[in-house]
Amino acid sequence: MADVSSDPGRWRDVDKLLARPGNIVGQDFEPSPTLREDIGEIARVLVVGAGGLGCELLKDLALSGFKNIDVIDMDTIEVSNLNRQFLFRLQDVGKSKAEVAAERVMKRISGVNITPHFCRIEDKDIDFYNDFNIIVLGLDSIDARSYINSVACGFLEYDTDDKPLPETIKPIVDGGTEGFKGHARVILPGRTPCFECNIWLFPPQVKFPLCTLAETPRTAAHCIEYAHLIKWGEVHHGKDFDADDPEHMQWVYSQALKRAELFGITGVTYSLTQGVVKNIIPAIASTNAIISAACALEALKIVSGCSKTLCNYFTYNGTEGTHIKVTDFVRDTDCLVCGPGTLVELDTSTTLLQFIILLGEHPNIHLSKASVTCRGKNLYMQSPPVLEEMTRSNLQLPLFDLMGKVAKDVIHASGTSEKNDKKTSCLRKLRVVFKGVADGITSMDTTDGS
Repeated sequence: MADVSSDPGRWRDVDKLLARPGNIVGQDFEPSPTLREDIGEIARVLVVGAGGLGCELLKDLALSGFKNIDVIDMDTIEVSNLNRQFLFRLQDVGKSKAEVAAERVMKRISGVNITPHFCRIEDKDIDFYNDFNIIVLGLDSIDARSYINSVACGFLEYDTDDKPLPETIKPIVDGGTEGFKGHARVILPGRTPCFECNIWLFPPQVKFPLCTLAETPRTAAHCIEYAHLIKWGEVHHGKDFDADDPEHMQWVYSQALKRAELFGITGVTYSLTQGVVKNIIPAIASTNAIISAACALEALKIVSGCSKTLCNYFTYNGTEGTHIKVTDFVRDTDCLVCGPGTLVELDTSTTLLQFIILLGEHPNIHLSKASVTCRGKNLYMQSPPVLEEMTRSNLQLPLFDLMGKVAKDVIHASGTSEKNDKKTSCLRKLRVVFKGVADGITSMDTTDGS
């Protein structure tokens, strides 16, 4: 396999972009003929997702001068992936997407170092994500986007005037595709809308009436949803279905096949089962390439300042001809995720356990099974068991003491939140103020924790 980066003219256009001044460059841009090499040595990029869009992102970022890249994906390669995920071959089926993609790109482009992580995004410590200068998303899941968004916004800190501190902003470039449609957006927490600010952009998932699923199924999708929503609960009492567990998905597929045979319905396949359960729309290689190019360019602009960044939502529609539009959405200043944080007022005697219970009862937080950290210190961790045991004794101690007896500070709490009868992992930023210690908060919208 030829090394595409060995050609002396390979970097000509990128170097021109980084070495020349211009009228639309960023405020802090300093053109230099060595800027590409500097970015390659200093910048660390995390790519989340190594599927159709993720493969394109790894290639494009590596060919834009980024040398230190990590990629995280929990999925393995399937035969159905091979038509659009160009880094994979038939002999790779069953292997980790992240590991194979990293290996292929490093073989093709010399000098780039890609570290794969074959795991769930929730399996990584929060500090893992803080090590990167920029996070680029190539995901097909709303829940996964929401989680990464909450993690990045969790690093954001505000000054006394509720202005975001520039050094705490963790940029995100989010890409997504649906058939011939796609989007790319730039998220600068505290400055531009975060994912939760514009969650309404995503249409609600199609739901079938339960009576149709149970009595008169007419399509393969009806059979799959019957196995997923009805049969699973009947057989696995009290056991939650995990769409990311291959054994769970295989069980739904086999039950859907039986249901389809009973009613004379054809078309139930394993890939369709995944698509229905996860609400996945088939991807198209050309759309992935277009959106990846937009995302990689925005990543280069953010890190180098060679041009002003996208403001702030790019959409592409290739269904009939080509339609491209950029929309400047407005940030929600009251956003619970990217805002200064939900203010919680507590007595100095409130224990950590009482505080965790309060998180589940708060009307705007609704966080259950919470793990709590303060300035990198684990106050209480729900998992793994060894950390839970180490921090369990803190539950009966006053939170005021655990936070160093300061008048106010920021706490990060991670756990599960339920929305539309669906549980998702999330991270919440909380501004904790202790009664009788801090002054000047009586006019603020507070939650009484006594």
